[in-house]
Amino acid sequence: MSESPDRTPLPRAFFDRPVLEVAPDLLGRTLVRRTEDGPIELRLTEVEAYAGEIDPGSHAFRGRTARNAVMFGPPGHAYVYFTYGMWHCLNLVCGPKGHAGGVLLRAGEIQRGAESARKRRLSARYDKELAKGPARLATALDITLSLNGTDICAGPDAPLAVLTGLPPRPDQVRSGPRTGVGGDGAPHPWRFWIDEDPTVSPYRAHAPRKRPS
Repeated sequence: MSESPDRTPLPRAFFDRPVLEVAPDLLGRTLVRRTEDGPIELRLTEVEAYAGEIDPGSHAFRGRTARNAVMFGPPGHAYVYFTYGMWHCLNLVCGPKGHAGGVLLRAGEIQRGAESARKRRLSARYDKELAKGPARLATALDITLSLNGTDICAGPDAPLAVLTGLPPRPDQVRSGPRTGVGGDGAPHPWRFWIDEDPTVSPYRAHAPRKRPS
């Protein structure tokens, strides 16, 4: 008989740790998104760590701004940003208050509420593609800027929460360079995923944008 996921919510202390400890520890956890259509639950299979002021790949590398203020804590909150003029991405804030850190949720397996997710992800051919990539994950879960700053440890009525779930065995966890990160942040092996899980997104190296001639 397979083991059932643990429904215990993760406490704030889980997130009040260095981001490179939290990121791989999020694999296998259950992300709960409560919507007007009912809850959507997703088992996290791929994440990326961003270490704030010491990380050239982080939005907070050059300090606090109106956009990235949530990343500076307190931990256990959602940092949502809008990118390329069309996509939202969801991060979970980690580390002590005052020091920016966040984990980008890159992919997962939707285990409850798939019908609701399919309505938002009409281009997905299979359920394993519903949340395969950070923008797809955010779309499937109806993540928008209205959720920026949401306390994910606020209790059963919060729009976002993370449950203990069913973490993978240590030998199932892989790490490597982050997708699409260039410059000095490119070599950091701060992307973590569950090996051979079909919902994990493909790795893509950073491709510099071409300037108009």
